[in-house]
Amino acid sequence: MRFWDSSAIIPLLIDEPTTTGMQAVFVDDSEMSVWWGTSVECASALARKRRESRIPGHAMETAYLRLAAFQRRWSEIEPELSLRDNATRLLQAHDLRAADALQLAAALVAAEGAPHTLDFACLDTRLSMAAQGEGFRITPENPVSRT
Repeated sequence: MRFWDSSAIIPLLIDEPTTTGMQAVFVDDSEMSVWWGTSVECASALARKRRESRIPGHAMETAYLRLAAFQRRWSEIEPELSLRDNATRLLQAHDLRAADALQLAAALVAAEGAPHTLDFACLDTRLSMAAQGEGFRITPENPVSRT
C-alpha cells in the first residue's frame, strides 16, 4: 500500500508530462490510501485546469469517470480530532498549506505512526520535503510539479 497525495493522482486522471511515471508507480502497487478530502482536491485541480483551458471538455468527463473509479477502490483516512491536531503540529514544523498539512497528517494515520513503513506518492515539492522530514519514503524521488 502507498499513500497518495492528490498531486500524484491528477496525472492518473488526465494526460500530463508525469502521467507515464505515475502510471508505473500505480501499476507497481495499486492499493491506494488517501486523505478524506482528496477527491475534492482532485476535483478542484481539474476544474482549475479546465478554467485555464488546459483540459478539453471531453477529457474532463473522462477524468471525472477515472476519479470515481479510484474513489470506489481507495481507502480513505477519515477526519478525526487527532488528525486535526497533528495537522496543526505539522504546520508549525514545516512550510505547508492547510490542505497539505491535512494530507500529511492523514498519511501519518495510514502509517500507524511509523512513516518509514509507507511510501508517499507526491509530486508537490514542498509537501514531499515535509513528508520526507517526517520519515516517509517519497515516490517519485524527485517531485516535479505543484497541482
